[in-house]
Amino acid sequence: MARQQQNNPVRIDALSGVAVPSGDIATVCVAADIIAPCSTIGVGSLPHRDATLAAECAWTSTTIPTLPTLPRRSPAEGMIAQALVGIEGVAVGQYGGISVDTQVLERDVPITVDFLADAFGGYRAFFEAARQEPVRVATPLVKWQCVGPVTLGLALCRVGLGARVAFTLSLRAVRAHIRAVQSQLEEVFPVARQLVILDEPSLTSAMLDEPGMSADDVVDLVSGALAAIGHDHLSGVHCCGDIDWPVLFSIGSSIISVPVPSGESSDQLLHHVGRLAEMMQRGGMVAWGVVRTDGPIAQTPERAWRQLSDVWSSLAAAGVEPELLQSHSLFSPACGLGTHTDGVANHVFRLLSDVAGRASHQMSDSSATPGF
Repeated sequence: MARQQQNNPVRIDALSGVAVPSGDIATVCVAADIIAPCSTIGVGSLPHRDATLAAECAWTSTTIPTLPTLPRRSPAEGMIAQALVGIEGVAVGQYGGISVDTQVLERDVPITVDFLADAFGGYRAFFEAARQEPVRVATPLVKWQCVGPVTLGLALCRVGLGARVAFTLSLRAVRAHIRAVQSQLEEVFPVARQLVILDEPSLTSAMLDEPGMSADDVVDLVSGALAAIGHDHLSGVHCCGDIDWPVLFSIGSSIISVPVPSGESSDQLLHHVGRLAEMMQRGGMVAWGVVRTDGPIAQTPERAWRQLSDVWSSLAAAGVEPELLQSHSLFSPACGLGTHTDGVANHVFRLLSDVAGRASHQMSDSSATPGF
């Protein structure tokens, strides 16, 4: 029987006006009971224009298969555009531009997600690749992600919606998206648990400079979206920007997905090392983005392994048990690969596999000390 973590009382979110759980999400499975240490996942976007090739890459490149989105195949597969599918009164243009009809939005029409839409071409290819291989249909765990309500809400604010309307709509849209995709996956993969990650690149310290935006508002919005995830599945939040660690820890997800921190971000994490250790002790995990994707891609895994080792060493020196770090860590690229090439994506996944293999070997070596 998996350990469970409980939710805090419901509160009314000031931005959206919606009742949401505060802090920890509703009772969920615990990540460390389900995910093997040193597992690997994708972040989401792949550069392929051929959906069939993308699906095969998604099935074979990581230990936990990750549903791909393919923004180069179609702008409709961009994370903002995909999340807006099914909202009457919101249209996404050929090149990803958003237009809004506020009069239609005022009707508060239910959101219906259509998986035959162009926005889900990568998903459909992933499902078809699974049906060709019965062992894939029986996979025990599958990972997918969608944009979170903070990032989506800010995008809607930028096209002219007021904050209250924008964040109410973004929370409804993300929750509808989660339920629809979750239900679809339960059909295709009847025995699989799902790892559902909300992509929140806007979840940074700068977001609190937005008018009327507070840390509590942000926590409630994201927690409210995560509450749509079924109790048999796992929740997570991905942030690849200037991370606001207190907010990220306060959301209460099973997994946090972040690039291996460096510089000021690493220093800030050390200031909150107690919260990291507490999260791991409750069974939470960190998906460390060990392969940088925001610049020239390294040719060898040495730099990625050294950066991870340095961070683990610092955390161990600050009081996190080395064994806890290893047993509650999995690995990914730092961010999506949609802006790269197919060949670069394959190379990144090889680097990822190498780093994960080194971490796993170190963990199995009883004479080794994590991070050194």
